[in-house]
Amino acid sequence: MNIITLSPENIAIEHICCSISSKSTETGVAAKKEWLSCRMQEGLRFKKLDARGKVFIEYLPAENAWVPIIADGYLYINCFWVSGSFKGKGYGKQLLAECEADALKDGYKGVVLIVGQKKKPFLSDKAFMLRHGYEISDSCPPFFELAVKRLDKSTPLPRFKDWARQGMGHGIQGIDIFYTAQCPFTVPYTKLLESVILASDYPVRLHQITTKEMAQNHLAPVTSYCVFINGKFFTNEILTPDKLRKIIETEL
Repeated sequence: MNIITLSPENIAIEHICCSISSKSTETGVAAKKEWLSCRMQEGLRFKKLDARGKVFIEYLPAENAWVPIIADGYLYINCFWVSGSFKGKGYGKQLLAECEADALKDGYKGVVLIVGQKKKPFLSDKAFMLRHGYEISDSCPPFFELAVKRLDKSTPLPRFKDWARQGMGHGIQGIDIFYTAQCPFTVPYTKLLESVILASDYPVRLHQITTKEMAQNHLAPVTSYCVFINGKFFTNEILTPDKLRKIIETEL
């Protein structure tokens, strides 16, 4: 199958893989497309299989990435996903090769992305990256790692910024949820939490990260979605209203 590259000219008519036909995430898809359009002006590329499925890779210059890392001169993979019946057919390898070819052609020092120490939702598969020549250059509690392929072996390895390891600090009570429009599920699912928050006496605060600067100074390695409880990182998995209620009940 062919690879389609999204552009300002076709993004309005092309699907963005993650959420194709769900009406419940239409607002999130619109927000994601707007986010992508803005990032394309900063060098973002979104490539997908010409098929109706979740088979895509999204990357941009690391200096413009919405994560707290130091990776000057690298390309950063923002999202890389092959799911369902498309797995095991070489599409992931093909998409990764597209990214690495762009890095080589455009003079980047390498490619970097965040993975989990073990397989985790919303993170790329560490084992897959290691099989394709990547190495781990840094780690950040509780389970985040940077996987990198250097095209120039003399270049410094990428690392997390120091404050990505710190959390929000001590003396903070309540639940803090940070999110961006990078994922089409974050905006609509965060909206669903509002009724739970209003009905609870326990403090729950929502924080939308809206600029690259905010993201690059974030207090956790991931910015698309993350939850802190009492100032300590809890999860990067998107909460449903039921999950939030259970957390509140546990904390109370």
